[in-house]
Amino acid sequence: MPEVGIGWLEPDWPAPANVRAGTTTRQGGASVAPYDSLNFGDHVGDSASAVANNRLCLMRQCELPTEPVWLKQVHGVKVVDIALASGMPVADASFSRQTNMACAVMTADCLPVLLCDQTGSVVAAIHAGWRGLVSGVIEATIKKMNVSTARLLAWLGPAIGPKVFEVGDEVRQQFMAQNPRAANAFQPSSIPERWLADIYLLARQRLARLGIKNIYGGHCCTYSDAERFYSYRRDGVTGRMVSLIWLS
Repeated sequence: MPEVGIGWLEPDWPAPANVRAGTTTRQGGASVAPYDSLNFGDHVGDSASAVANNRLCLMRQCELPTEPVWLKQVHGVKVVDIALASGMPVADASFSRQTNMACAVMTADCLPVLLCDQTGSVVAAIHAGWRGLVSGVIEATIKKMNVSTARLLAWLGPAIGPKVFEVGDEVRQQFMAQNPRAANAFQPSSIPERWLADIYLLARQRLARLGIKNIYGGHCCTYSDAERFYSYRRDGVTGRMVSLIWLS
């Protein structure tokens, strides 16, 4: 896995030995402020050469024979099989049954969700902001994976935490219209008709409704930990972390 110098978090989950996964932090790359320093986003204004350097370094240190399949993320529900993908697909999730092909999603407050089955036959990566969650990106991905949900493991990577993720009442209403228990994921803000949303709980609820019991992670806050994580809500102009999962 990545050497010292590249910020890297590995899921604490009982995945099969052939499943490799992790999320980068912002530490250890070639980008300069405000993208300092391990930025993978080539759409945020950073130097193209710095982004290319960061991506190459990650490939080498993760021992990936090919570059991850990068997505053009649009907060939607499209899911691609990376074995069939070409160029940069417009999608917010990808899955794979092929070895040494990495699914990747970039985030800077939105929730990265990594999935695998207990036999190590299929993996997936999901970009799950609130729009994607309420629209069903998790459900769409799991349908494409085509395995029993009882066999799936999920890991929730770094995202904006429940103490700082303020949203309008229209967001709360959309989630509650689909599941009344989603009300538990919203606490009143100090501003009228504004709410503090727990995106981790919202994801856990949707995973649980699908029959997934093995859910891990969900303990980091990108907004509150400026040393380790990028946060679009906090900084506006900023870099992107990447969450990867692949079969070795």
